[in-house]
Amino acid sequence: MSQTGDTFKKAPKRKPSKGKSVSVSPEMREAYADMLKQKAEKEEVYGRHLPQDESRRR
Repeated sequence: MSQTGDTFKKAPKRKPSKGKSVSVSPEMREAYADMLKQKAEKEEVYGRHLPQDESRRR
């Protein structure tokens, strides 16, 4: 029972890993921006057709 002090030691802190960076051409960047716009428009149109107070009834 003399080893109980070693059982609950804190784990050593890990070094934060660097994030990866990717270079993208301006055409790809523009295509990605267009795709995000289209997705936002689709979600907006879909949201218009949902009942407004459906979640408040429950």
